[in-house]
Amino acid sequence: MGRIIAIANQKGGVGKTTTSINLSAALAEAGKQVLVIDIDPQGNTTSGLGIDKYNVDHTVYDMILEECSIEESVLATDFDNLYLIPSNVDLAGAEIELIGVQNKEYIVKQAVNQIKDHYDFIIIDCPPSLNMLTINAMTTANTVLVPIQCEYYALEGLSQLIHTINLVKERLNPDLDIEGVVFTMYDARTNLSLQVVENVKNNLNQTIYKTIIPRNVRLAEAPSHGLPITVYDSKSAGAESYRLLAQEVIQRQ
Repeated sequence: MGRIIAIANQKGGVGKTTTSINLSAALAEAGKQVLVIDIDPQGNTTSGLGIDKYNVDHTVYDMILEECSIEESVLATDFDNLYLIPSNVDLAGAEIELIGVQNKEYIVKQAVNQIKDHYDFIIIDCPPSLNMLTINAMTTANTVLVPIQCEYYALEGLSQLIHTINLVKERLNPDLDIEGVVFTMYDARTNLSLQVVENVKNNLNQTIYKTIIPRNVRLAEAPSHGLPITVYDSKSAGAESYRLLAQEVIQRQ
């Protein structure tokens, strides 16, 4: 049975999509069968994996509206063991379309249940907000991985996210846990990055991954080429960090 991890933080620009793309690619590189579900209407994970988001037959939006089956919405990427359910701006209308739909919090879960045994890992990239799409991701997932940028306001909004996760656990998905926190955009040259890590460790009663993702130019460039960092620059610090993170994730099974 596949392990389902939602990557969520309602704050934008924290490395959520970067983590979705590169953790998935590193898991696939390690020989795991991986499905990425892009449920962010921006579709950045889709384009970051080399798929033209405006030129796909079926997206997660069609799947949610039951205009196609989940099997029909899965695409093989150019990378071994890595599959994707793409997204684009059409998904922005899903919230309105779902008004009045019964059990709308479980639409993605019901679909994913049909195929989860085909994969070792299913990674869901959430939008940067706590909306119905994010709730769907959390009812589907076993765990939530929270990327935190090493910056001054890192803790802001985190308590709200944890509160939301706990509410979903209490009311919709009793099996949901927090996978852990992963620090992104770490700059070893600044005291601030170090202080943020210490501050979060001292104030947050959560699992924190040992692997810290550095601020890395190659990591920032890779999505514009439609490649994960493990392919774009296999020897870079960013690629090595995501491989280490993938090993930590695998060991937690």
